[in-house]
Amino acid sequence: MSSLDHQLSAFKSSVSSSSTKIANKRIIATSPSGTATPTHPSQSAKTELKRKRLEQNVVYSQPADTGTGRNVMTQITYAIEYLKSKGTPQTLTDLLSYLSLQHRENDYKRTIGTILMNHEKVEYERKGDGGEGTFRFRPAHNIRSKITLIGHLQSQRTAQGLSVRELRDGWPGAEATIDELEAEGKLLVTRNKKDNHAKVVWANDPSLSHSIDDEFQTIWQRIKLPEPRILADELEKAGLMPANKSRNAKKAVKQEVKKTKKPRKGGKTTNTHMAGVLRDYSHLKK
Repeated sequence: MSSLDHQLSAFKSSVSSSSTKIANKRIIATSPSGTATPTHPSQSAKTELKRKRLEQNVVYSQPADTGTGRNVMTQITYAIEYLKSKGTPQTLTDLLSYLSLQHRENDYKRTIGTILMNHEKVEYERKGDGGEGTFRFRPAHNIRSKITLIGHLQSQRTAQGLSVRELRDGWPGAEATIDELEAEGKLLVTRNKKDNHAKVVWANDPSLSHSIDDEFQTIWQRIKLPEPRILADELEKAGLMPANKSRNAKKAVKQEVKKTKKPRKGGKTTNTHMAGVLRDYSHLKK
């Protein structure tokens, strides 16, 4: 019995040790939720590790680039474009509302207002809108109506035209007014061939325009002009030379005249003491 008891106790001890090992393996191989624990680090862990490495390479001797300055100047550009499109004076409150900056801090608002006050393309009126102050776009020419346009063109000392592009900067309705004045005969207008938009304008005097009867226009159209080459030949025959004739005329080629060698005149005869020795070949000269 002693041997059987000894074998039974050995068997029980081996069974208990085996169950302990199996339980430990299950705990290591499975997570509390029952899913397998990954043996490699997760993607979030890799990202966190990479971010920490990048933070270690930051140079803290330079100021951080927050982009605030660029943001302010961007808002100034938008404000000027808004003033150009409106064509009427606007308060700072109106501009901040358009830019959606009414809830920004007061220092930021004052910065926007100060820059606009001193901007070369903005006119600031301190007493405008009951003393609040107004801003208005400053164009190349202070022209915003028919009267000022005609007055400006008539006051010019030269007949130089006025660019419509410059007028549009401070006057959104410039082209419609130009079309009206052209129809009334008060403006001379050149237009782009591509889109027929007005390009340059000049002042015109309607009193100088005269209508011609259709009969005379028909007679004028029936007159045939000679061909350009024939007309030029006829003018040259009459002694009327074109201005560019001297440039186009070919220079006459000078023929070189060959110089003939003149016969040598007889001079004083020398070597008389050898008259019997030397021979006379003068008769062989050509």
